[in-house]
Amino acid sequence: MRFAIASEDDILNGKTADIYFERTIEDLKLNGKNPEVYAEVTVSSTKYKYINFTGLNDVLNLLRDKKIDVYAIPEGTLIKNRDEKGVPVPFLIIHGRYLDFAIYETALLGFLCQASGISSYSSMIYKVLGDIPFYSFGIRRMNPAISPMIDRSAYIGGASGVSGILGARLIGIKPVGTMPHALSIILGDDAAWESVYKNSDVKTILIDTFMDEKFAAIKAAEKFPGLDYIRLDTPASRRGNFKNIVRELRWELNIRGYNNIKIMASGGLKLEDLKDLVDAGVSAFGIGTSIASAEPVDFSLDIVNVEGTNITKRGKFSGIKDVYKCNDCGNIYVLPINSNDRCECGGELKSIMIKYMDSGNVIFNDDIESIRSRSIEAIKRLDIL
Repeated sequence: MRFAIASEDDILNGKTADIYFERTIEDLKLNGKNPEVYAEVTVSSTKYKYINFTGLNDVLNLLRDKKIDVYAIPEGTLIKNRDEKGVPVPFLIIHGRYLDFAIYETALLGFLCQASGISSYSSMIYKVLGDIPFYSFGIRRMNPAISPMIDRSAYIGGASGVSGILGARLIGIKPVGTMPHALSIILGDDAAWESVYKNSDVKTILIDTFMDEKFAAIKAAEKFPGLDYIRLDTPASRRGNFKNIVRELRWELNIRGYNNIKIMASGGLKLEDLKDLVDAGVSAFGIGTSIASAEPVDFSLDIVNVEGTNITKRGKFSGIKDVYKCNDCGNIYVLPINSNDRCECGGELKSIMIKYMDSGNVIFNDDIESIRSRSIEAIKRLDIL
């Protein structure tokens, strides 16, 4: 093992499980028990007003060829963790013999918790920025083994693009990047800027390696008036009032007739920083650490029915359930399976759960653009902040 990471085979063979699942499987086998169960993924509490459910793709690949059925809310669905009555929403339901999936609980939750946290945080960024583009630049802050997951989740959450080569390939888009400070350090600003200007489709140069931002911006604009973006990545020790720096640059560029050159900001940006920077004149963002390290959604997997008997642990809701949405008002209700209830507004309730797996065979899957479109439509419509 060269790196301290699990291989795909390690995950598929249950080697990333918590040890008590291995021991539980041994105990059940010794007792001749392998009951038919329903188990559901829920989250009791979360910092996110709406969860952007993400990571189902990896769960389906994890459970493929196991003799189980899987029902789930589609990826890219934004939904609260509890319904209108306060009942926890089952985001995913597994039906099958317990020993056929028990060893995979740890990995299953890991796939969902982190991906959903990243996409949920990215969704809030999209809500604040609207049509202003932002790009996922955060893969350097996390283990490289999960860089494609970070980029995919950010893209589903609304990121306009991603910096990772492998993540972009997984998504099916072209990776996005500007230039590192290293290029200016090695070539000098003038040569570095000229190289980027001549060889880039979107002409974006980083101006704060050596010079004061204002004078570097003026110099760059005068030398390359066809620039698309000037990028600011000012370190915290030099930043002061970042939004006022942006205002100053925007003024100096405009007064010289360079209204066409836009300002891109990056470097330690968080959700709460963005509105002020937009007001100051930023037209695009590169956001890294706050996306990649977004707080995970604390999903858990719990058995809720054993051999036809509704049973679960304390603090959970037993029984086989479905998740319904009112066609008229949009309210969400968690109800026992095959319920014929109507919404309090009188509207018809329709299940939003989809059967994704039948006896280990994946029978339905969304493409990434459909997932992202579903996500974007919901972000625009809902008050997620």
